[in-house]
Amino acid sequence: MIITSFPTVLLVLLPLITATAVRRSIPRPGQVGQERPLITPSPASWDPTKTYKKRGVVSDLAGDVNSILSGLGSDIPSYVASGVPNFFQGFPTGADVQSSLGLNDTQVKALPTQVLNIPGYANWTDQGWNLRFHGNVFKQPNITEQRLDDLANVFLVGTSVEDLPPSQASQARNLTAEIFIIQQSNQNVTFNLQPAPTAGASGEQGGGGAVTPQGGSQQIKYPIPTDAEGDFDGFVQINDAGLDAGNSTSEIQRLNVYTEGDVNGNATAYLVPPTGLGIISDIDDILRVTQIYEPSLGLLNTFAKPFTPWMNMPDIYANWSRTLPNFWFHYLTTTPEQVTRNYMDFIYKNYPGGSFDDRPLNFSDVSATLSIRKFLLDKVFQTFPQRKFVLIADTSNSDVMRDYPAMVTDYPGQVQCIFLRNTTNTDPGDRFPYDTSGFKNVPASMYMFFVVPDDLTNLDIANGQCVNTTIKQNLTFGYQGLPDGINLGSANKKGSGSLLAASTTWVFAAAMGAAMWAL
Repeated sequence: MIITSFPTVLLVLLPLITATAVRRSIPRPGQVGQERPLITPSPASWDPTKTYKKRGVVSDLAGDVNSILSGLGSDIPSYVASGVPNFFQGFPTGADVQSSLGLNDTQVKALPTQVLNIPGYANWTDQGWNLRFHGNVFKQPNITEQRLDDLANVFLVGTSVEDLPPSQASQARNLTAEIFIIQQSNQNVTFNLQPAPTAGASGEQGGGGAVTPQGGSQQIKYPIPTDAEGDFDGFVQINDAGLDAGNSTSEIQRLNVYTEGDVNGNATAYLVPPTGLGIISDIDDILRVTQIYEPSLGLLNTFAKPFTPWMNMPDIYANWSRTLPNFWFHYLTTTPEQVTRNYMDFIYKNYPGGSFDDRPLNFSDVSATLSIRKFLLDKVFQTFPQRKFVLIADTSNSDVMRDYPAMVTDYPGQVQCIFLRNTTNTDPGDRFPYDTSGFKNVPASMYMFFVVPDDLTNLDIANGQCVNTTIKQNLTFGYQGLPDGINLGSANKKGSGSLLAASTTWVFAAAMGAAMWAL
């Protein structure tokens, strides 16, 4: 079966999930001493089991932009016109998967329990280190290859699993299997912590991003059972024996976190001191080639083709890891939780080790999905109020264009630099407009729209040098990249330049077809 139209379940474009299903493997440790954990609240006020919605997240475009849309004769949702949403929408969850596969409760119970353990971070308080554990408990049904092919074909446009090379077909099946899982509620999870000798790939010993502590081995029973979606997320106070106190060191320490009973449920956690510099990095189209603004290519890059770094971006991150003292790497993606393990594998093979955030299952509808980035940014900034952060992403995400400049005003003094890759200057296929109005009141010395990774070289980020003066900016503080080179904004004048090369065609990949998860 070949899908020639985009199902509504894809909403607008494609999932931000990788084309590999290789799982990171860490040798199992021996039994370590058990500690009695104390659940501690995050400095950020939040409820990990609640679905958050914000008014105004999905907003209508300005009247001039709407008139341009009308001229195209297309019924395009406003959230599409305001940028390319970087997410899949409407993934099936436990009950739907179980029902569609015809499995009864006894059959599901017989399946092995698995744990997605996402790399976390710890903050220091007067009571010691508090480590964030977060992830998901699930079971993966046995699905026949033919049925996996049918399911995978939903995500492939203009081709099918049957037409792919064997290696790409295998990747598509593996990735689809990771989507169709049955989440497990009311489950208890136990973790074993040990010093981590290595994590990530930065060109330096140990993978960069942290040091190995002298101790820290212990067992932690997470105090709260998983929620209705199988999620767990919270800070737990850990035993500080053998760990440097956060108020006496500037170094980031790393611990391996092994999940009891699941050899694949392993991750690395980072103990981050209160002060210093860090980066919060998007992944798709900034660290790897995704092309989410060209649906057929994006889906193929995501489901079948090998995950590929964007140009020489690994060299840029490796240099930052080597030259910026105690630089904390935190990778924030709005990728659905089910496939985060694939993202971790890609990052640890190509970039410095670091902690992760993704989109939990309870952020599922459009407004919640478009608000998740700000929610996660707030959480990090509030957890580390004395730290400064570099924010990096690309212009194809409307939430980035809104949320990154908002962090400057919401958290004065905590944003060091904002770097945004202008995808329209490197990929002619990106014809989506983007809104630069959020940067109108942000000092120009704090942000830079760049074109290629080398634009980021030789910047003294530690001392606040965020701008390569050889890179022309041309912001209009309005919608840019509109048809025929039109730009809307307070700084716009007739004939003024744009971050986007003028084009006479405007391609929107709106998903208008019917969504069917029929198995």
